Amino acid sequence: MTELTIPTRVLIVEDDPNIVDLIRSNLAVRGFDTCVSGDGSKALALLDTEQPDIVLLDLMLPEVDGFELCRLIRERSAVAIIVVSARGGERDKVTALNMGADDYMTKPFGIEELLARILATLRRTRPAEAGEQTVPSVITIGDIQIDLTGQQVRRAGTVVHLTPTEFALLRELALHRGKLLSRAHLLRRVWGRGYETETEYVRVYIRRLRAKLEPPGAAPLIITQPRAGYRIAGD
Repeated sequence: MTELTIPTRVLIVEDDPNIVDLIRSNLAVRGFDTCVSGDGSKALALLDTEQPDIVLLDLMLPEVDGFELCRLIRERSAVAIIVVSARGGERDKVTALNMGADDYMTKPFGIEELLARILATLRRTRPAEAGEQTVPSVITIGDIQIDLTGQQVRRAGTVVHLTPTEFALLRELALHRGKLLSRAHLLRRVWGRGYETETEYVRVYIRRLRAKLEPPGAAPLIITQPRAGYRIAGD
């Protein structure tokens, strides 16, 4: 597990013991710590006590709506969330992303694909190591101030809470201020290689950024060029 330089804890929210055993055993041999919840209330308790780095969340849980649980987790924490569900429709995927999920996998899945998704999500949601590349420490666009070192965003002096994936997307746009970036570019840079066709990921997360950073009546911060991509406002 060369890509993980610090201990990584995974919260598995799944009520099928066969799937739990499959995931736990394969993650254990790769150096992950795991904890398991078969229901939503216990999952929220474990979120507080275990402080996981990533949550693998099934949507079809007993006595709880998986989408609502995703929303509750996101309200409490910026922890990475990968939905792993038998529900493979695009509407389900978009709903999960709207509720704050970072990624979405459909059952049945291969364990190597799951591992790749976990690693890609962790790279995106963990702070970058210092000295990784030469970038400005703070980018200011109008009344938006983006602290790349502290991974914090302020609008008119007030802190705006972004998830790690939202921040990663904003960071990529801001570092190429004024330049049109294709959806494939954003997917590759923010989510990783292999995500280039997941265009709904970009649409959902651009919408989430606009809701947090563009007050009603203000000039748009993020500009859409139909069928081409997005760019952040220039000077």
